[in-house]
Amino acid sequence: MSQEQGTSLATLLARIDAKQAELARRRPLSSAEAARLHEYLDLEWTYNSNAIEGSTLTRQETLVVLKHGLTVGGKRLAEHLEVINHQAAIDYVESLATRRGPPSEADVLALHAIVLRSIDDQHAGVYRSGQVYIAGSEHVPPPGAAVPGRMEEYAGWLARSGAEVGTGSGLHPVERAAHAHFWLVDIHPFVDGNGRVARLLMNLLLMQTGYPIAIIRNDDRAAYYAALEAGHEGRLQAFLVFVGEAVDRTVDIMLSVTDA
Repeated sequence: MSQEQGTSLATLLARIDAKQAELARRRPLSSAEAARLHEYLDLEWTYNSNAIEGSTLTRQETLVVLKHGLTVGGKRLAEHLEVINHQAAIDYVESLATRRGPPSEADVLALHAIVLRSIDDQHAGVYRSGQVYIAGSEHVPPPGAAVPGRMEEYAGWLARSGAEVGTGSGLHPVERAAHAHFWLVDIHPFVDGNGRVARLLMNLLLMQTGYPIAIIRNDDRAAYYAALEAGHEGRLQAFLVFVGEAVDRTVDIMLSVTDA
């Protein structure tokens, strides 16, 4: 984990909330400043999420694809499509974030369809039917026959936990988003694209509750997988703190571009 390794979840969430309150007290960004911040965060999110999954595109190459739609010499077409699709998925997430109510199973499937569009159309937006295994993990996801039932339960949990947000009796919004990320990866409902969809869904839940997105950095890939593995072993706190630290970093970025 990072330098925050010893930080308790409660302390981390309290710090995030204090920074959120400070952000609310500061002057709003101008439209130009907000657009630049939005573009920066979209780039970081897309670059890092794809890099974690093995894309060899650099941050600068990702920017070229996003801004100009150009292919990069020597790179696979699939890597180009991953950038285009991920940005389209972010756009879809942002449209969902303005809607009341939790994301549905149909929303999760739609996100997955966007992520794999023109890359693997056979499996895009479709639950897997067979068994899958996660490279480097001891965790074995449920068999394909169990996936529809598990995802129905997952959607039910999203609805119940969403109804409790702000009541004082439910999970903190950052904690809930981290849980949603973890449990989708735990179920592993798709042949491919599970991690990207989990990170998109996590950030959708954060947006809906007014929190900054969590960008899982490719540089932290080993720590990310270690935290997920700890969760599979019953030590979910490590993953919740890992996600909280990512949100905390984004809050710091937002504070750095606003006037006190």
